[in-house]
Amino acid sequence: MPTPEEKAAFTERLKFAMKRAPEKLRGGTDLAMHFNLRYHGEPVSPQTAHKWLTGRTIPKEDKLRTLAEWFSVDLHWLHYGPPSGGTGSATVPKPLPRDEKYPLSPEALELASKIEALSPHHRYLVEELISEFYGNAGKS
Repeated sequence: MPTPEEKAAFTERLKFAMKRAPEKLRGGTDLAMHFNLRYHGEPVSPQTAHKWLTGRTIPKEDKLRTLAEWFSVDLHWLHYGPPSGGTGSATVPKPLPRDEKYPLSPEALELASKIEALSPHHRYLVEELISEFYGNAGKS
C-alpha cells in the first residue's frame, strides 16, 4: 500500500503532466471526462479523479498506462518518480523534439486564426519573432 508521501508525490507528477496536456483540465471532473474518452475499461468517476488529484489514491496499472500515454510521459516516472540513483536528467519529461508536433488545442487553433487574420506585414513580423524565439531552426 502506498504511503501518504508516495501518494502526494504522484499527485504532483500528475498535476505537472496535466499542465502539459493540450486540453485545459480544471480538476477532477475534466480529468475524468477526458480520461474516460481514452480508457477502454470501466469509466472513472469525477470523485475517483479527484482522489488522484488530492493524494488520496494512486490509480491501478491499467489506468496509469492510459494516463502516461495520454500525457506523453514515462509510465515509471508517473507512478514512482525518477529512477533512484540516476543522474537526475529523467526527473522532468522532455519536450517533444522540434520535428514532432504537439496535438492541436483549441487555444492553438485560435492563435493560428488570429495570426492568419493579420496583414501580410504583421504576419511576417510574427513569423520572424517566432523564428527568433525558436532559434532560427533550419536557417543556415
